[in-house]
Amino acid sequence: MRHLTPAAAAAVTGGEVRGALSQGEITDVTTDSRTISPGCLFAAIPGARVDGHNFIPQAAENGAACVLCQRFVPAEVPQIRVPDTQAALRALAAWYREQFSIPVVGVTGSVGKTTAKEMIASVLSVRFHTLKTEKNFNNELGVPLTLLRLRDEHQAAVVEMGISGFGEMMRLTEMVRPQIGVFTLIGDAHLEFLGDRPGVLRAKGEMVAGMGPEGIVIANGDDELLRGHDFGRRTVLFGQSDGCDVRAVDIAPEGAGGMGCTILAGARRIPVYIPAFGDHMVYAALMGAAVGLELGLTDDEIVRGIGAYQVVGSRGRVIETGFLTVVDDCYNANPTSVKSAVESLGRLAGRPVAILGDMRELGPASAQLHRQTGRLAAERCAQVIACGPEAKELAAGAGEKGLWFAEVPQLIQALPELLRRGDTVLVKASRAMGFEQVTQALCQLEIQ
Repeated sequence: MRHLTPAAAAAVTGGEVRGALSQGEITDVTTDSRTISPGCLFAAIPGARVDGHNFIPQAAENGAACVLCQRFVPAEVPQIRVPDTQAALRALAAWYREQFSIPVVGVTGSVGKTTAKEMIASVLSVRFHTLKTEKNFNNELGVPLTLLRLRDEHQAAVVEMGISGFGEMMRLTEMVRPQIGVFTLIGDAHLEFLGDRPGVLRAKGEMVAGMGPEGIVIANGDDELLRGHDFGRRTVLFGQSDGCDVRAVDIAPEGAGGMGCTILAGARRIPVYIPAFGDHMVYAALMGAAVGLELGLTDDEIVRGIGAYQVVGSRGRVIETGFLTVVDDCYNANPTSVKSAVESLGRLAGRPVAILGDMRELGPASAQLHRQTGRLAAERCAQVIACGPEAKELAAGAGEKGLWFAEVPQLIQALPELLRRGDTVLVKASRAMGFEQVTQALCQLEIQ
């Protein structure tokens, strides 16, 4: 790691040192005791269920170069004690980010952050060796770990930035300092903490304050709040409506496999194929193209980057089981993302069925938003199957098409009686619902 030694870590964090610090560069930084390796820095994070300090002896046994901790522990490994391990890790990541003068793209929004991040990275990787956020490392613990993965070979970075409250984005931006800030969409997410959509925009808009006057904002021009917002920076709008700087036309869905469209940007006309399901993928392609254009990529590079996109995990993955077509979108859900998913579902062959679960963190508006989502789903689907305590309102909103189950095991047990061979089934809920079990059950279901 560039210039990151145990001594530098102690100096940056202002920690109290116990033990002799080596002068060699740290090889890696981890908070996961299972990945401790020789030469790494282990950050011991005290959690509600697991305290990382309990694994400091293991770090010593596995050859860690040093440990960042809040209390000293008897172990044969140099330890740097700080008041707050997580805050110290953020400070370390901010310092380390300064060692690299490469383009950094920050991605935020209520929905589609991971898809956008993957698409942008796919486009940039055609020309640049690009670092991107892995897994769900998009919060105040994950972002530092992402930045600390930067190496000399990296020529660009795409960092996903997720929040649920005010002030969090400011802390993330102080580390990331993106030159380009991408806003996917402002929707009904984390309303329990942010109040309403303008509150969501205020919280996520904190990213701009840390970008510097030369920063560039790329925002969804089809989103009313984003389109009308003054970011105080040069702003590039993407979307399908007139007035967008990077616009999609001639959209041609091609079933579960993907879709084609033409991207217009000034005098440039770029026909692309997007190898993924869902209307939202057009917006992902536009974000990838917009960032690529800002960083000087050619039309051919943008076409190849969009065409190389790969679906990540349970984010619109289409599975043909031989009996059903399953749209596995169970990674997360809010009213905005469910709306997009059910609208896309209607474009596939087969009887459309939506299996939907609780949408969490919606605050006082939760019941109303669940009912509205149920009504919308009933307009698009032949059947709406809801599961979870909050989803009871969703089933009510779906009217005679709605069916409700209190718990996932009850739902799974009833699936053979509810579905027909050839159905196209959307599976979507907030992550806490554990709907991966539903997807797995559908993939194993045999329907005569």
